[in-house]
Amino acid sequence: MTAGATLRGVVELLRPVNVVAASALTFIGAFVAGGVAAESIAVAAAVVATGLAVGAGNAINDYFDREIDRINQPDRPIPRGAVSPRGALAVSIVLFAIAVGLTLLLPLPAIVIAGVNLVALVTYTQVFKGLPGLGNALVAYLVGSTFLYGAGAVGDVAPAVVLGILAAVATLTREIVKDVEDVEGDREEGLNTLPIAIGERRALWIAAALLVAGVVASPVPYFLGYFGVAYLGVVLPANAVMLYAGYVSFADPTAGQQQLKYGMFLAALAFVVGRTFEYGGL
Repeated sequence: MTAGATLRGVVELLRPVNVVAASALTFIGAFVAGGVAAESIAVAAAVVATGLAVGAGNAINDYFDREIDRINQPDRPIPRGAVSPRGALAVSIVLFAIAVGLTLLLPLPAIVIAGVNLVALVTYTQVFKGLPGLGNALVAYLVGSTFLYGAGAVGDVAPAVVLGILAAVATLTREIVKDVEDVEGDREEGLNTLPIAIGERRALWIAAALLVAGVVASPVPYFLGYFGVAYLGVVLPANAVMLYAGYVSFADPTAGQQQLKYGMFLAALAFVVGRTFEYGGL
């Protein structure tokens, strides 16, 4: 492998789209909490730390998943030889260290959330991934907590709690659908994911039930008076996208989980719109 090929492999290992997306979610959490302007340095540190931690988590996940990926994702950097397993582990350690250093500059709520998340990221593949439902729940928590981390960076987690819960429910749905997509490779490696334990169809029905529960709960910020009609104007189309994605998942889990991702980001945008129109400013 040339240096250029290795560099491309490292970039792919980190999953730049996921890094940027997670960083954006942290910013949204801070924005919903209303502290972006007043605590701009803390918000910047939290956003960068989130990106680094997610990249590190992706790298260490690929390190532990390298044998499974030879079946499910043979074009990923480690299976195709662009990055060595030891190199992926080294990248992960360096990025985690920098993320921890940045987090130590933040208020205590953000430090606590980051500490829990660090343990979760490191132990996910080896401890939780193969346990039916628990691995999915852990990933769902990690996504939801990204919003809480951003809010914690400005010292006020409470405004982002509802957003974090709704994001976690939507993510849990998507993770179950992804496990249905990956059944063949997971079974080959002896993992006992939810679709393997109870059957693919039952797992999809559980995912659909969770999705409906999240959709039903999504107007809560409006009824509690947190946001006005502008919030509903965005969150209702987001709900439609996610419900359609849940329907599609029964026929095509790959397409379904991708569309769920779009619906989740649209739902997050609803909170930004709600905050902007209700309170204005940063």
